[in-house]
Amino acid sequence: MGNKIQQKRVSKTILAHIAVILIGCAVSFTSCTSKSGNKAGERPHTTFIPVAPDYNDSTMWYTVDGDSLSTGADIFYVVSTWEEDWENAEGDTCHYADVWNPVHRERMLREISQVGAYMSPGNRFFSPYYRHTTIDAFLTLNEDSIRNRVRLAMDDVCAAFDHFLSQRDNSRPLIIAGFSQGGIAVVELLKHMSDETYRKLVAAYVLGYKVTPEDTLQTRHIKAAQGETDTGVTICYNTVKDVKYVKPIISATCMGINPVNWRTDDTPAILHDTITVALSPEYHVLVVSGYSGSEYHPYKNLINVGDIHSCEPWLYSECLQQNISVRTKAWRKQFETEHASDIPEKQ
Repeated sequence: MGNKIQQKRVSKTILAHIAVILIGCAVSFTSCTSKSGNKAGERPHTTFIPVAPDYNDSTMWYTVDGDSLSTGADIFYVVSTWEEDWENAEGDTCHYADVWNPVHRERMLREISQVGAYMSPGNRFFSPYYRHTTIDAFLTLNEDSIRNRVRLAMDDVCAAFDHFLSQRDNSRPLIIAGFSQGGIAVVELLKHMSDETYRKLVAAYVLGYKVTPEDTLQTRHIKAAQGETDTGVTICYNTVKDVKYVKPIISATCMGINPVNWRTDDTPAILHDTITVALSPEYHVLVVSGYSGSEYHPYKNLINVGDIHSCEPWLYSECLQQNISVRTKAWRKQFETEHASDIPEKQ
């Protein structure tokens, strides 16, 4: 991205691991009138959409260059959901985060900087701020409602990704990753990217969200990971305490892999000496024992109730960091082998 995107240092004091913050902020933007009825003389209730991000503006990005040896990958990370529906000073409702609001940006930064702390070493890390839809869309438990609401958010992510591609060194390997709503974005980016971009893809990491059969039919770029070193693949996982806690809206997925032992069968793996992680081949989710996840409080009976949704980027962070390195090396080795004939012989 060169000088067009300003690099920022990873904060070492960020503490939040929670996927949703409950707060309303007063900001005014252009509004559009809703169709809800109002009494005579009353101001019509309106909803509004925040101003779109400008990805030529370096403040719309969080970046870390940890690849001083130029042997790593470019990582494009998409943050999860951090806002509820909120109102501006005029009482207009907004269903999206506002990238120009410093409070909203700070909450997104909490997650981005923590993920960047373990993904950026040896790599170049890029994460855009975007108008992610609020948690309220997911509380409807309605697929159509969610799909309609996230469309604007996904448009932002695709615009950011296109800008990122136009600025980066195209010879470098590529990784895309995202958590929760960011996982939706990863799936959409796989559909959005060209075949040429896909050829640079080391892996796509869908953390804490699903990949559906319909998704796999919409693009050839979604290929389930089968092990630790395959490239051009999609890594998808969701964590529950029991399969009865699978949330159809979030984790009813058609693929899954254990990020501790990189198996797709039910072979258990031990994490941090006390936690057992095993994949359910039937439900494609991780079933954990020996871990309470008590630091992740239940939220409106949607997340952290029998599942451990909010732990997805953190519980397996060491495994993910190592796997990013392993797959990147595998991609580079394969690329060198395929292009060995392109290197001119020394005279």
